[in-house]
Amino acid sequence: MLKDAFPLEENYSYHCSKFYFLKSQNRFLLPAFIWIIICTILFTLPASAFASERWYTKIPMFDKWVHIGLIAIMSLLFCWGIHKGKNYPERKRQNFILTGIICLGYGIMIEFIQRYFIPNRSFDMGDIVADGVGSLAGVIYSIRRYIKK
Repeated sequence: MLKDAFPLEENYSYHCSKFYFLKSQNRFLLPAFIWIIICTILFTLPASAFASERWYTKIPMFDKWVHIGLIAIMSLLFCWGIHKGKNYPERKRQNFILTGIICLGYGIMIEFIQRYFIPNRSFDMGDIVADGVGSLAGVIYSIRRYIKK
């Protein structure tokens, strides 16, 4: 009797599957979320985890290039996921721009986490600028690559 009062959808088992996320259009965003985890681990390592005398310490502004690269890849992966997911194709440009803003927000958040919670790490406005450049580069590339004029 209770069963008749609350009929289940025909696709109930599909929607309740623990792998529904991977079966839906959102599965294309999975690489971006994995990349966020990798970036978070790298950005939150204490300064003692990095050797002070390595080949990369001789490259000028190496840490800025790292920020640009990591955030650009993050932005690209999210834009690719949005493109492949085919969600709201008429709003793809706005979604790409919003993705860039969110990636920049992530970079700003990481800087504050480094300042207040990570030993021997500091807040650097140059890193935020580098995050903005990486985010912008990823969005501009994605707009040119995935949006037909």
